[in-house]
Formats: sequence, C-alpha cells, structure tokens
Amino acid sequence: MDDSIVYRNIKFLKGVGEKRALILQRELEVSSYKDLLYYFPYRYVDRSVFVKAREIRSDDIHIQIKGKVIDKQTVTNGKTKRLIVGFGDETGRIELVFFKGLKWIYDRLDVGRQYVVFGKPSKFNNEFNFIHPEIEPIETYFNSANDSKFLPIYSTTEKMKNSFLNTKALAKITLNLINECHGNIAETLPEYIVKHYNLISLQQSLENIHYPQSPELLSKAKLRLKFEELFFMQLEHQMTKSHRKEKSQGFVFSKVGDVFNSFYSRNLKFSLTEAQKRVIKEIRNDMRSSHQMNRLLQGDVGSGKTLVALMCMLIALDNGFQAALLAPTEILAQQHYNSITNFLSGLNVNVALLMSGVKSKARKNILSNLEEGCIDIIVGTHAILEDSVKFHNLGLAVIDEQHRFGVEQRSKMWNKNTTLPPHILVMTATPIPRTLAMTVYGDLDYSVIDELPPGRKPINTIHLFDSSILRVYDFMRQQINVGRQIYIVYPLINENEKLDLKDLMDGYTSITQQFPLPQYQVSIVHGQMKAEDKEYEMNRFKRGVTNIMVATTVIEVGVDVPNATVMIIQNAERFGLSQLHQLRGRVGRGANQSYCILMTKDNLSKESAKRIDIMCSTNDGFVLAQEDLALRGPGSIQGTQQSGVLDLKIADIVKDEPLVRTARDLADYIVKIDPALSLPDNALLKQYFLKHKPLQDFSKIS
Repeated sequence: MDDSIVYRNIKFLKGVGEKRALILQRELEVSSYKDLLYYFPYRYVDRSVFVKAREIRSDDIHIQIKGKVIDKQTVTNGKTKRLIVGFGDETGRIELVFFKGLKWIYDRLDVGRQYVVFGKPSKFNNEFNFIHPEIEPIETYFNSANDSKFLPIYSTTEKMKNSFLNTKALAKITLNLINECHGNIAETLPEYIVKHYNLISLQQSLENIHYPQSPELLSKAKLRLKFEELFFMQLEHQMTKSHRKEKSQGFVFSKVGDVFNSFYSRNLKFSLTEAQKRVIKEIRNDMRSSHQMNRLLQGDVGSGKTLVALMCMLIALDNGFQAALLAPTEILAQQHYNSITNFLSGLNVNVALLMSGVKSKARKNILSNLEEGCIDIIVGTHAILEDSVKFHNLGLAVIDEQHRFGVEQRSKMWNKNTTLPPHILVMTATPIPRTLAMTVYGDLDYSVIDELPPGRKPINTIHLFDSSILRVYDFMRQQINVGRQIYIVYPLINENEKLDLKDLMDGYTSITQQFPLPQYQVSIVHGQMKAEDKEYEMNRFKRGVTNIMVATTVIEVGVDVPNATVMIIQNAERFGLSQLHQLRGRVGRGANQSYCILMTKDNLSKESAKRIDIMCSTNDGFVLAQEDLALRGPGSIQGTQQSGVLDLKIADIVKDEPLVRTARDLADYIVKIDPALSLPDNALLKQYFLKHKPLQDFSKIS
C-alpha cells in the first residue's frame, strides 16, 4: 500500500491541471490529494430518482429530470444575452436559462436528443426554469464509471462556478481521485480500535463518504470519519497534558497551615457548598503533586469562584509563596480587591492592588514590596504582566475571565518566576457545556462549581414587548420607592437604522424624562467613555447615589451591587443566551427578590422567540449554555472561537456528544497505559503524531 500518493499536488490529478489547482487552493485551501479526500460533500442526490416536469415544486433544493431538448434560442435584451433552451418530458415543458458560455452550450445541445438535467428549480412568470443547470447526454449519465446511486453535492464558491468548477465538476474530479487512490489509503487506527468499535476501514470510509454504495455504508463512513477526527483531537489533548505533567515541575504545597485555618475558622461566616469543597480538594491535590497545575475553574454567576480562588491562594501563602489574581478590567480588579480584603479582615495578610491608574510613587512602593516578598497577594489588571513587575516567589497565579486574555499574555505569568513556573488557575463565569469544554480546553484539568450557595432567590425573568414600556416604568418607580436600584442595558451606543436597534443615548434621554431630577438620579456608562468617567459613574451607582444605571454591555462582568434588583435588557432578541445570562447575573446578589425584564420588538423570529422562552424558563447557566451551543454552534460561544480547535470537518460536538465522550475516554485510557505510544499495538498512533504533528512537543514519543 503506497499512501504517498495522497500527498501529491492536486494539479497532477486527472481533470485538474495548473489553472484549476490554483483556484482550488485559493477558494477551498485544497492543495493535495489528501485535502480533496477530506473535502466532504454536504449532501447527496439519489441518482436513481428523477422528477417529472409536472412534479417540480418551488421548494425543491436540487432535482434531476430526464427528457429531451425541444428548442433553443439566443435572446438579446439591450446589452444582455441569454440562451433559453426548451426542455421537457411527456408531462410538460420547462426552460433552461444560461447567461454565460452561450455559444459553447448552444453548439453542444441537440434538439430532439435525450439529456439528464440537474439543478435547482426557480419560478418566473408562474413557470419553472433552471438557471445554469448541469446537463449531460442520457447515455453518458448511465454509462458513468461510478456505480454509486448517490451524487455528492459539494459547497462551491462564485469564483469556482465562473471557472466551470461547479459541484458536478468537483464530483467528477473527486471520482478520479477515488479511482486513483483505490488501495493506497493507509489505515490510521490500530486494529484493536477498529474491531472494538466496529468501524470500517479508512479506505472504505473515504470512498463511501464521496460516493456511497448504500445508505448503510454512508452511515458507517460518517461514523468512522467522525470518530477518527474526534479521537485524534482528544488524543493530542491527552498527550499534551500527560507530557506537560511529566516534564513540568511545579512547586509542592505540602501543607495547609495557620493562614488557611485561621481564615476557615474565624473569617468564613458561612458554610462552603459541597461543590466548592470538591473543587478546593481537586486544586489542592494538583498543587501538592510536584507538577505544575494548569486547571480551568468554571462556575456560574454567583457560585463562589472568588472564594475558592482565595482559599487556594491562602494555601500558597502557608507554603511560603505569593499569589496573584489577574482580572481583565479595572472595575473587576477593584471588586476582587475589595472582596478579598473584606474576607481577610483581621488576618496578617498583605494584599495590594496594581492597576495602570496607580500613581507612580505608590506604584514604586508596591513593586518594591512585591519583589522583597512583603506583599502576599497582588490583585490587578494587565499591569501585573509588565516586565517591571517582579515577584519574590510567585506560587499561584489566578486568571479571571480567562477568555479575555490571549495565550501570550497568560504565558507571561509563567515567566514571573526564575526557578519554576507558578501554578495556574484560570476561571470563567461563562458556563461551558462539558462537551465543548472537553473539546476546547481538553489539555487543561477541569473543575466545575455546579451548585449555588443556599438561600439565593432565583431571579424572576419576564419577557415583555416594547409596547409594554409604560408598565415597565411603573414597576421601576415601585422598586425605587422601596430603595432598590435598576440597570437598563442597550446593545449599541449610537443609532443604527439598518439593524433597527435601540439607541443608548435616545434611551438615556427617555429615562431622564420619565425619571427627572431631583427626585431621581440616572447614570450612564458605555465603552467609549474615558476610564475615569466610567469609574466615577460606576462608583456613584455602587454607593447608591444613582437609582438607575443606563449602560451597554460593559456592565456584563464586574459590577457587584447587592442593592440592584432589576435588570432591564432592551432588544433582548439581539443577544445570545450566554450573554443574556451574564447580564442577568448582575442582579440577584442580595437578599431581596430580583427581576430580569427582557424587552423585545413584537415580531420575533422563531429562533429569537425560542431563545427568550428558554431564558424565562431557567436560571441554570449550564442548561442555557447547552441550549446556546445547540442554537448557535461552538464558534459563537464566547471565548472559544479564538482557540482554533473547533475547525471540525465532519464531526459536530453538539449532535455527536456521545462520540466526543467515547473518543475522550479511549484517548485517556491509551495515554494512561502507554504515554509514549511505544506498544506495538499503538504503532499507527505513534506514526500519526510523528507525521502529522512534527512541530508539536511530543519528544517523548520520538
């Protein structure tokens, strides 16, 4: 078996050549035989099914019809020419319309001759026609070398179609490819995996994904290719994690000492949830293992992630190390600093806050104390990442809302120690479905706080149409009269007529008219304000000076005002479920009942209506995240698009969730028993990594 053929340049394939090879490279990133083998059809047409002329419907996608050419004529309308071909069978007549290559097509179609036409029907003047259909003589069609009943349909671009590389041309080229590669596609999975999961061979899979011999074989081909795609991705994750744990040494936090125990016995005024206890135990085990920790901590809004992070930082302090908490915004950094200093009140722990706004004299003092080891915990923004910030002995770095920091920024925290890298705990309040987390963050260890503290009242979420705005104003007055505060969130700052969105400034004007001075105070915050102005307005609201905060989504993360009990979201249909949930999480932080009012236009699309209904039905962020994943797909879920690992060719992590889990379990098992892939049974897997991942650091398997 010579699998080198699959790495040939696509220009050498029959039917391609230099010109088409260039188009395939530019439009589809197809450069080799292998690239085209893995450019899969998105659907199939049963070649044995033909539609009669009178059976054509306007909602047909692509259909086949066999009949004969009745007449043909070139029509000129001003500067525009088109070829109209009368075509039909015994049940009726249709028109085939061409705007390009008129002479070439005219000369090759003979009146009275039988043809097969394939295309998408459209209706004009109450009659069906086909614009630029594919057409071939009936004898050519039935004498095709391919005996599959299914015609593959491939995605193509306008530039490809203009160069006569439509789906039919691509199908012919792919058939040539299948014939040329027959018997030369090497297996990639060990025999024990193929047998255990009852998979067909890679050769059979690739042949049947393009030209299925039966619906059953098509189903088996899809299963095999999906499994392989997910398995190798998960195996790479597990290899990376295993190799990093073996290679990377970490500080050993062997004890839980006085600082932790004093905090737990004296300062903690409530009981931890079982989920918090479980997660602290998982992190503790990591930090005493002698390997560097790299763990993702995921928890819904209000689940107590900051407290968990703080208690883990106290373990670092007990072992003679410093800790750092990195936040994406100054508001969030300030909030974490306030929360941590309140928690640690009365304990001998020195906590400092470092942000770009800190004055030079105070900054110099912080940097000096940090380097000398006088500061135990530093909380801050990107300012912590600057080269001038040096630690005495950083043992644990906590990164909050990790999707807001690039890989390069996060890696800077690794280099804040001259000996070993600190343990890393990254946190997110964006609930991520487990399947997505396994796919995107598969190389990280993974902890979930899936339980809210007891006594928290669920937020009452209500959907109202814009026509009910006066009712909303009355409700706002009632809440303000009993001392509560209110958020009103708009999607944009300036008016955008095209998208028909509410205008923040217009909304602010309306609110100040309905809630005038001196009886009411209204703040406004948006992303284009100066940092100091934004902070001033935020602080006024936090201190209770203003009753209403009119804002864009800048308040999505970071503002914690227990007295704010109402969140009104304008144009709620324009937000995804995860973002709506994040915004809703700004209320419900105190003991009083809180409300989230979703305002929308009257005529909602089916998808928008479903999204709003889901929001009103649950407060569970993980349920919402799963629904959001199903509705919008993985690429749209916050923070995952940048990872690049979701470029799946055939698998779907939502629909194929059981397969993701199976692939993950198998990869985990293999790496545990054979981390170097040195067993004879795993020779093909080792070969895969050496061939396909040459730049990856898998030195232990080479």
